[in-house]
Amino acid sequence: MQEAITVEKLIERMRQYNPNVDISSVVRAYEHCKKAHSAQTRNSGEPFYIHPLEVAYILAEMELDTESVIAGLLHDVIEDTSVNYDDLKQEFGENVAALVEGVTKLEKIKYTSKEEQQVENLRKMFFAMAKDIRVILIKLADRLHNMRTMRSMTAEKQREKSRETLEVYAPLAHRLGISKIKCELEDLSLRYLDNVAFYEIAEGLNQKKSEREEYVNLIRDTLSDRMQALGINAAIEGRAKHIYSIYRKMYTQGKTLDEIYDLFAVRVIVDTVADCYTTLGMVHEQYKPIPGRFKDYIAMPKPNMYQSLHTTLIGPSGQPFEVQIRTHEMHHVAESGVAAHWKYKEGLNSSEAADEKLAWVREMLDIQSEVTDSEEFMQTLKIDLFADEVFVFTPRGDVVSLPQGATPVDFAFYIHSAVGYRMMGAKANSRIVPLDYKLQNGDIVEILTTSAVHGPSKDWLKIVKTSQARNKINSWFKKENREANIARGKESIDHELKRIGYTASDLITPHSTEQMLRRYGFNSLDDMYSAVGYGGITAAKVVMRLREQYLQAHNAPEAANAHVAQRRVKKGSGNIEVEGIDNCLIRLSRCCTPVPGDKIIGFITRGRGVSIHRADCINIAPEKLTPEMQQRMIRCSWIETEQSTAYTGELRIDCANRNGILADITAAIAASNVTLVACNARTNKDRAAAITARVEVESKQQLEELAKKIHHVPGVFEIKRI
Repeated sequence: MQEAITVEKLIERMRQYNPNVDISSVVRAYEHCKKAHSAQTRNSGEPFYIHPLEVAYILAEMELDTESVIAGLLHDVIEDTSVNYDDLKQEFGENVAALVEGVTKLEKIKYTSKEEQQVENLRKMFFAMAKDIRVILIKLADRLHNMRTMRSMTAEKQREKSRETLEVYAPLAHRLGISKIKCELEDLSLRYLDNVAFYEIAEGLNQKKSEREEYVNLIRDTLSDRMQALGINAAIEGRAKHIYSIYRKMYTQGKTLDEIYDLFAVRVIVDTVADCYTTLGMVHEQYKPIPGRFKDYIAMPKPNMYQSLHTTLIGPSGQPFEVQIRTHEMHHVAESGVAAHWKYKEGLNSSEAADEKLAWVREMLDIQSEVTDSEEFMQTLKIDLFADEVFVFTPRGDVVSLPQGATPVDFAFYIHSAVGYRMMGAKANSRIVPLDYKLQNGDIVEILTTSAVHGPSKDWLKIVKTSQARNKINSWFKKENREANIARGKESIDHELKRIGYTASDLITPHSTEQMLRRYGFNSLDDMYSAVGYGGITAAKVVMRLREQYLQAHNAPEAANAHVAQRRVKKGSGNIEVEGIDNCLIRLSRCCTPVPGDKIIGFITRGRGVSIHRADCINIAPEKLTPEMQQRMIRCSWIETEQSTAYTGELRIDCANRNGILADITAAIAASNVTLVACNARTNKDRAAAITARVEVESKQQLEELAKKIHHVPGVFEIKRI
């Protein structure tokens, strides 16, 4: 069991990298934390203040500055106690207060769904990160300790937090280059998402430990002798791949643990870059390299600042192994990432090199600041953080890293927005290529431009991959056609208001518009109209928000309101009513199988009545509909009835391909008193299975409860509505 962290141990760790640490301020922050959380305990029963103390120690292990460690001690006080921002500012200074406020969740604001609140919390955190990168380092430390201590939480909460960690925080740690935290977050998440696989791999690695150590020692002794003969000072160590990376390899390549031979890597750490390449030559001379498995991240560093030489070789007994060669500085950066270059560390001066290494973070968040919609924010965030990379070259030989699938248009806007606005064509490797050409590793890309600024085409929005290019294109249309966009936006909103039976004077009031502008970050009504005009947000979404605020202000549902009673919605057939249409044919769409409790919307078909879709159905997404089709969307809602009705719902269950898992899943369905209508299962070469279950339920709640029960089946790692 890990030794308990104390404030004395925290200070001792800080002194190791900063002998001049202000001990009194750290102790004062610890006492403040202990007092503020004195009445609180964690789910495990231990005093709550243990958590912020552990978070502070993780930050000290990252060798962050005193302000960061103090903020780690205090990171929960605004959210969970009566202490506020001004209290912290007065006691510990503005920087510490801003850091704590940056990691505080938005609990006091009302949101329409839990998902929206989660996205907005992430959005707030990332904008705080734009001002001070230490915000995200504190949040990563917070998430790491929470993941280490999740045993006392419910199974549902464990899965929820683990999925969020794998989807957001582990990739973020990777993007920031903090491999130590990234690997631990992934392993901890896997423990709760696929418990069986986690312990199978862990046990398998443990059984092979002595065999692996013997093999590594043989290679290490051989390399050590050769390094001494070359006069190169080197530290040589072996390390096993972390469990999650093995798990992914097993399922992507369809292999068992016994079939994965390169379970470990030998790491050689030397003094200089020249020593790295000399060592590489020696290693290739000593062991036979596997073609196509050499990567030079020294000449072409990853965007997260990672540098190293990687090569895979055939070992003495024919077993493949990987060798990583790097300098001591590169190793420090590989472990600590952006924290290794943190310019606020005491005793270090701000440097252009450090600022340059952090520039991509600032640039990404500058782009994010232009995104007003929560869902779009999450989508662009995932592209920026999590996409695989492709490395291409400028004609001068500079390396550019872009997401896989990026086009010459993405490349042009990466170079400069002015290049994108003047772009008329592109070459890859001296050949003319179409603008939707997907760039390949090693391409030399040249952008052909005109002397005059003609601006981008709206069609480019369909082919670009990066949020940088997308937002620069949208920015052009926003600025260049502002007056036209405002007029178009007003027209669209007026049309939407008229369609649901309102006027602008009903919903567009000083109170409602103030809330709307604050919610989406607009400075004025014209900004809102302009955003609708150029497609930054839909008129339907704006009007829906305004209508919600109107009904809340009048403290009554629409049908009970005297003003709205004149345009009361009329019943359609079945348990659904459609606004303004009586006795029409209604059918539930098969593409998304809506059930009572889902947010729904209708689509007026040609000759087949109204087709009812879930509001989040991909087939009615605005980008998939023409303007004429968008006009045929109509509001509808469920009618509460005493008579129970069965509706068909479909679930896709992604799981491990193990014996008996289908029987376990169908047993869970039967135990839920839900009728299984149809079931389809298929496997793939990744040793995974996808099961589609069609069931009859009475409501969304019943379907969600069923999904929770299926989640508890060992080997199930994700369930989605179809």
